[in-house]
Amino acid sequence: MQGLQQGFLQACKPKASFESLFRSFDPDVNFQFFKSFRRVRINFSDALAAAEARLRLHKSDFNGKEMRLYFAQSVLIGSPRLEPPKPDKQFLISPPASPPVGWQQAPDAVPVINYDLLCAISKLGPGEKYELHTGTPTTPSVFVHVCESEQDSSGGEDDAEGSASSSNRPPRPKIIQTRRPDFTPGVTQ
Repeated sequence: MQGLQQGFLQACKPKASFESLFRSFDPDVNFQFFKSFRRVRINFSDALAAAEARLRLHKSDFNGKEMRLYFAQSVLIGSPRLEPPKPDKQFLISPPASPPVGWQQAPDAVPVINYDLLCAISKLGPGEKYELHTGTPTTPSVFVHVCESEQDSSGGEDDAEGSASSSNRPPRPKIIQTRRPDFTPGVTQ
């Protein structure tokens, strides 16, 4: 059982009434109270008594708190090693050393190339905007703004259109790399 109230383990009266609930199913039942986990482990001498107790008391109310009861897995002590879990599915981790008889490699699929998209990308020019998706009352419009490349904005050739647009726009900031300090031999650690 899990989810005990904070002061449950210190109080004797609720503890005795709690134990009497389960002793009605099996008089030889024993209890292990885990204070830090706020849980109780209840060990029955008979599996049928445990099943009946869970059937009748699971999600029932005790001292204003819902009891949730679970079965623990039985552990057989016979091997000093842990058993691997039972595989629900067998996943192929690596391919077999040799292919099975009659196996043939499937041909690779041809890549899907969207020629409409390639055509639209080739028509894009710097400084222009293109509407990809027209807006509706419930969705926004989608526009693509093509940025100028580093070579175009470096100012190599000034044409009339380029000089007019550059006068309206502030100059691009240049990032100057910080010089590495000179090596000074210091205290070695």
